[in-house]
Amino acid sequence: MAAALGQVAQGETLAVAPQEIVEWKAVYGQVETRDRVPARARIGGTVVTLQVSEGDTVEAGARIAVVEDDKLAFRLDSIDARLEALEARLETARADLDRGEQLLERGVITSQRLDQLQTEVDVIEGEIRSLESDRLVVEQQVAEGAVLSPDAGVVLSVPLSRGSVVTPGEAVAEIGGGGVFLRLAVPERHAGSLAEGDPIEIAAGPNGASRTGRLAKIYPQIEGGRVQADVEVEGLDDRFIGRRVPVRLPVDSRMALLVPEAALGQRGGLDFVTVETEAGAQLRRTVVPGETIMQDGAAWREILTGLAAGDRVVIDDE
Repeated sequence: MAAALGQVAQGETLAVAPQEIVEWKAVYGQVETRDRVPARARIGGTVVTLQVSEGDTVEAGARIAVVEDDKLAFRLDSIDARLEALEARLETARADLDRGEQLLERGVITSQRLDQLQTEVDVIEGEIRSLESDRLVVEQQVAEGAVLSPDAGVVLSVPLSRGSVVTPGEAVAEIGGGGVFLRLAVPERHAGSLAEGDPIEIAAGPNGASRTGRLAKIYPQIEGGRVQADVEVEGLDDRFIGRRVPVRLPVDSRMALLVPEAALGQRGGLDFVTVETEAGAQLRRTVVPGETIMQDGAAWREILTGLAAGDRVVIDDE
């Protein structure tokens, strides 16, 4: 039976046998990016530059905004002023140390006094190094005002505008990257019949051609009576993230009797097929057809009643 699908010619006979057919469930899938990562501000302050908007494409590490904190500039000014004062003190302390060394050679001061002068120079130099380190920290904070893209992809949303006040860790933009896939929300009663790797039928696109995807992942948590699943589809349109696409899922299978569409006839409002007996006679038998099933590009009809396995159906040659 399976070998004969799509290859039965008119005027021939076909032995009807039960065949397994797949039950499909129509749902909607939503186009999603594989990664959805927020670009966060590392310092608090005011957004002075915003270089992206929704739909822009960015590279990993690209600057998308600049946040400035006026207090950091004031801290830098304060550190610079303290450094100038310490450098003046250091210059004086070194001069005193040089004179002390000369006086020690003439025996005017003691070695203890010279050690005090040396200690004063060392203390001031240590304070200068500490302030220089503090300045580097503040400069790093200023540099961290640049908000960088965490991944290459498309900008999905920018919830802020130029002039907005942000806090450390607040999202400035959301970046979607890593390609796209279809995310499904399947009723939980069908969850047990799904398996990773199952083929998924995608509705026909603008060119009229349908596509097939692969069920890549099934999430274990049920929310609102639905199970989330991800479908990988080659060449999926990524222009609109969140777009809904009709999808058919294989949720069950059953045995059915199928005959070619050409074997069915209608007369007086009744459907019938022609059956060949063992003696070679042809009888017209009334049947109740079901849905149309496409197999190998040919249309077949399910017969609900009126035929039994082993019957030989005549394909009409008219």
